[in-house]
Amino acid sequence: MKKIYLIEDDKKIADLLKDYLEKYEYDIQLVQEFDRIVEEFQAFEPHLILLDINLPSYDGFYWCRKIRSISNCPIIFISARDSGMDQVMAIENGGDDYITKPFNFDVVQAKIKGIMRRIYGEYASSTPIDLLEIRDLSLHLTAMEVSLNGHKAILTKNEFILLKAFMENLNHVLSRTFLLEMLWDDEHFVDDNTLSVNITRVRKKLEDIGVHQSIQTVRGAGYKMIDTWSEQ
Repeated sequence: MKKIYLIEDDKKIADLLKDYLEKYEYDIQLVQEFDRIVEEFQAFEPHLILLDINLPSYDGFYWCRKIRSISNCPIIFISARDSGMDQVMAIENGGDDYITKPFNFDVVQAKIKGIMRRIYGEYASSTPIDLLEIRDLSLHLTAMEVSLNGHKAILTKNEFILLKAFMENLNHVLSRTFLLEMLWDDEHFVDDNTLSVNITRVRKKLEDIGVHQSIQTVRGAGYKMIDTWSEQ
């Protein structure tokens, strides 16, 4: 039975969705504490997330980034916000799809079924879901280590979060603000100096496995990762 984590603060909508999807033999868990979404996600280990944008305390974009820092679990946004920019932000923050309220329950079910089939079913890639690869460079999501041509380096949590963000946005500039938000958790604020230290450490780990000068500083904008290892 596939598990779905439903993060929705409108109890009526949440209950209706839960009742409907359970008819298709999905195991549905509703969010219980909106300030403990990551902890609930890790405990439940769902196959898919349905995520609203307007939530108490932090919005859905924030929680999508937090989940993306530790998991590739597919995320479908469900929101009454129907602007093109909201949909762009949903995808840029790690979402896989976007459904606008009011929605048709059959459409929701069809999108869920399609993603489940693509990720876990007959259309699933032969590449393991916990492996992020760019040519010969591999980031092992469960083991939190990076490898190239038989050489590997173990990453700390912050190093892993940063490298994953860079690899998922190859050749794109990531602002310092964006990266700080990736590292910042509910208990510990990460300052600018801490970000600089962790960027330096990621560069060193990459150099240890033979990847040189791939994370570049873009003055006044942030950082970007380019493919230098394929050229070596």
